[in-house]
Amino acid sequence: FWVSLAEVGEASGTMPAVLEKLAFYLEEEAAFRSAIISAIIYPAILLVVSLAAILFFALGIAPRFKALFDSFKVPLPPITAVLLGVFDFIKSKFIVLIIVIGAILFLIKKYADTPAGRRQLETLFLKMPTFGKVYRTIIVERFTSQMAILVESGVPILYALDITQRLIGSPICAGVITEIKNNVREGKMLAEPMMKSGFFPPMSVQMIMIGEETGELSKMLKRVSGFYQTAVQTFMKRFATMFEPFMLVFMGIIIGIIVVAMFLPIFSIAQLGGAGG
Repeated sequence: FWVSLAEVGEASGTMPAVLEKLAFYLEEEAAFRSAIISAIIYPAILLVVSLAAILFFALGIAPRFKALFDSFKVPLPPITAVLLGVFDFIKSKFIVLIIVIGAILFLIKKYADTPAGRRQLETLFLKMPTFGKVYRTIIVERFTSQMAILVESGVPILYALDITQRLIGSPICAGVITEIKNNVREGKMLAEPMMKSGFFPPMSVQMIMIGEETGELSKMLKRVSGFYQTAVQTFMKRFATMFEPFMLVFMGIIIGIIVVAMFLPIFSIAQLGGAGG
């Protein structure tokens, strides 16, 4: 991407202008990436802390309750028996579980590194409700932002499509771009094969069509890119805002179940003690 822009700048004698456009593009991409990461960090911390708290109770606290109940030989309520059984399984098979989970993640990573695996996993991800749409939006934003800087710098459309295809990071979108290149090579407008592909949102295609008809393609590509950047950032902020109460409710339910399960037998022990007295 950088090399292609530098070649255009050298050939046209507009290297300062091209480098300025590249710097602006990099600043925009860095700000976009930073906004997404900032929105994800807090929910990720909440999730990790919640899982760590449950794991700490399973490995450190639950065995003490189990020893207490065994010493009094009281019949355990079903919820307590099930919960202690789960915690006992986690503690006894902890190393095995870690190895199995690590092996599964490693195999998924290796499979995702293959072209077929990457394409299949991306297909499954795009079909996910809500998150699949956001992922598609991120791909469209990446496509339009890269095309905008390339076209604005004077890179021919076919060459710009070829560069974007190699840098898009999405095998499905790369296949779509191949079809778009074939149609553009035959003399068709850029928007027509984009519409036929069904991958790009209608709004983005219509704006690109207007840009081609008015001779302001790079300007329209910038507008589409900016619109989808804002859309993704808004979604991530809303997701982070909604995730916090969801995690608090989830942890409240889990902790409530654990507390009830652990203290029901204690009430039975207290009743037995009272009756014995």
